[in-house]
Amino acid sequence: MATVADQFIEVLRQAGVRRIYGVVGDSLNPIVDAVRRTSGIEWVHVRNEEAGAFAAAAEAQVTGRLAVCAGSCGPGNTHLIQGLYDAHRSGAPVLALASHIPSTQIGSGYFQETHPERLFTECSHYCEMINGPEQMPRILRTAIQHAVGLRGVAVLTLPGDTASKDAARPTGRHDVLTEHGTVHPPADQVAQFARALNDARKVMLFCGSGVRNAHAEVMELAHRVLSPVGHALRGKEWIQYDNPFDVGMSGLLGYGACYEAMQEADLVVLLGTDFPYDPFLPGKHTIQVDDDASRFGRRTPLELAVHGDVAQTLRLVLEKVEQKHDRAYLNEMLHRHAKALEGVVSAYTRDIDRHVPIHPEYVASVLDDVAADDAVFTVDTGMCNVWAARYLTPNGRRRVMGSFVHGSMANALPHAIGAQYAAPGRQVISLSGDGGLGMLLGELLTVRLHRLPVKILVFNNSSLGMVRLEMMVDGLPSYETDHESVDFAAIARGAGIESARVERPGDVRDALERALSAPGPYLLDVVTDPNALSIPPHITPQQVKGFALAAGKTVLTGGVGKMLDLARSNLRNIPAPERARSRGSRAPGGVRRTGGPSGRGSRRRRRAGGAAAAPRPSAARRCGAR
Repeated sequence: MATVADQFIEVLRQAGVRRIYGVVGDSLNPIVDAVRRTSGIEWVHVRNEEAGAFAAAAEAQVTGRLAVCAGSCGPGNTHLIQGLYDAHRSGAPVLALASHIPSTQIGSGYFQETHPERLFTECSHYCEMINGPEQMPRILRTAIQHAVGLRGVAVLTLPGDTASKDAARPTGRHDVLTEHGTVHPPADQVAQFARALNDARKVMLFCGSGVRNAHAEVMELAHRVLSPVGHALRGKEWIQYDNPFDVGMSGLLGYGACYEAMQEADLVVLLGTDFPYDPFLPGKHTIQVDDDASRFGRRTPLELAVHGDVAQTLRLVLEKVEQKHDRAYLNEMLHRHAKALEGVVSAYTRDIDRHVPIHPEYVASVLDDVAADDAVFTVDTGMCNVWAARYLTPNGRRRVMGSFVHGSMANALPHAIGAQYAAPGRQVISLSGDGGLGMLLGELLTVRLHRLPVKILVFNNSSLGMVRLEMMVDGLPSYETDHESVDFAAIARGAGIESARVERPGDVRDALERALSAPGPYLLDVVTDPNALSIPPHITPQQVKGFALAAGKTVLTGGVGKMLDLARSNLRNIPAPERARSRGSRAPGGVRRTGGPSGRGSRRRRRAGGAAAAPRPSAARRCGAR
């Protein structure tokens, strides 16, 4: 006779689940044993349930399918919370099993008693307890459908004794939603959207992760209305490549002319973004397009909300949008973008061969060169976010994942574990800060145990760099942000992971190439400069005052990476006579009209489909083929 645990695992297997991340023991034992006896599904032992939840979140984001994690009663499942918050806010379909104390003891103050059905309600779409075998398998399938259908977390609480009971109902089979339908916008909203685009003289498009399948449509619209195109951090990987209209990123990690373009536009169009930093938004003349109606207007007042899938909405509105001919606004923003990047290019190229400790920007720039075209990068919260945002070049095949909404520390390594399981044939690179890695250091043992070929790049500055920056902004001296130097390479070797430590910039490229070519896991510990900090492209006078009060630090006002090459290339889209009138015979930084960047970055341009050609409708369609 099948038990509830057997039935639980069979339903997961039918839903396409191939693994469960967690720590075995106690109230989970019936479930773990059911996994042992069921083919096609495995248990992935991690060292902390928090890491298991992060790993499941990354697997779900790479595959787009349901991923599962589990925690035993009491402390076991409360450890899940951090990773589940991250998964839920990232829109990752994750099912969490929070096992429970014996059902007869609930409410008695029993050993390790908590109330999971209360604890997880804020970080889930669905959170219920299985009180008896009669509720199975329906309640599990309901939870799965919530996670997949609403793109987020579902939590089921299951007492260990209930899991051991005989199943009361047949398991049967059930089709689980795996592909979402497309939200079509109402015709009147499309018509209003088109009229607003036609009436506006200066249109700016700002893109988030909702443009994932709409690159070609966004490029076509940008060409039609001659619009600069900026992006939020989560939109970068989907829209920046093959983009002759690129003006960079806005927000706390932003760079380039995105902020200026948004502020000077007659009409800002938010495409598939829930960008949270409203001080960076103009607060007026804004249209928002999204397939999630709950997001409308919660960041900025709207002139129009368009409820629809971004790609589908743009295809419909393009039928009604007239071609604009005045390129002055677009050209000006492209020039400002290039100039902004030119102005700080020396920040990460000056004395790189001699500067010790190593510039972290330089490390990220070299990594961008040597990493695979389809690499998956997982990024720790903090300054690693900055280096990834500014120095990793998207090409339509790479993925960059982090705790970009929840902002949890220590996410990069466990995310890398889940990403590597999800994509065993791809290069997975964890950009770990020393603070984040130290917080979940035990997951090095998980990588070693499962022989995962994850590459761990540690930006080791013996400091909590982002916290130090926050203190500077407030005019405070850094306090308790720095710690003793740690040799993470030695720790990795002790765990059985091949490793190396780099302290001089001249060794960075060879060390990275050696690490990435290693057949198994590898940790590269790079000692970087704790004074390499970065501020947003727009700061308030109070923030400027704060930096002045916290004198003596090295602050970079922006980052560039290979994006400078892209910005220079995009200047060639400007017709020569118009460019000559506005800027003379050279673009900012002395780039000739007829020439592009030479040497550095040519490999990346080949990856991304070549330097951007003059924007034409046909060329725009070719850009970003999905």
